[in-house]
Amino acid sequence: MFMGALLSVADVSDEPLDDETRHALELALRYFREAAPKHTADEEESLFPRLRQLQSSEMKDALAQMDALEQDHRWAEPLHAVVEKIGNCYLEAGMLSSADAQEFREAVEQLATMYKRHIEIEDRRVFPVAARLLPKEAKDEISQEMASRRNIKPVVGLK
Repeated sequence: MFMGALLSVADVSDEPLDDETRHALELALRYFREAAPKHTADEEESLFPRLRQLQSSEMKDALAQMDALEQDHRWAEPLHAVVEKIGNCYLEAGMLSSADAQEFREAVEQLATMYKRHIEIEDRRVFPVAARLLPKEAKDEISQEMASRRNIKPVVGLK
């Protein structure tokens, strides 16, 4: 949803900022600044270490996929910095130079392409293995850690 919002903003980034675009940009920037790092931590600090401890033939492919996901996280960081910087300039000035609008579009498009592939790997190859192989106690611990990152009450008892 937030990547879609950034793509929509990128499409009009060479035009003056209107209220609807401003709102979409503010929400998307906030998501990628605040919530996305928590998702990365959920994977890299809670889920992946537990999966790496499992001894299973099913884990071989998942391990390679987890390495690729972690590489995606590192690869995306500088692009997110560009989007944040130029997005904030757009919010402040209400207009972008042609060069900034082009750089913003390119960064957003690269991120969108990566996230499409990234989410597909998560949803089709890593998360299903985690759901099948992780014991209930590990899932509960992951849930508690995720909730703690967000300062909310954890959901326990997941299958």
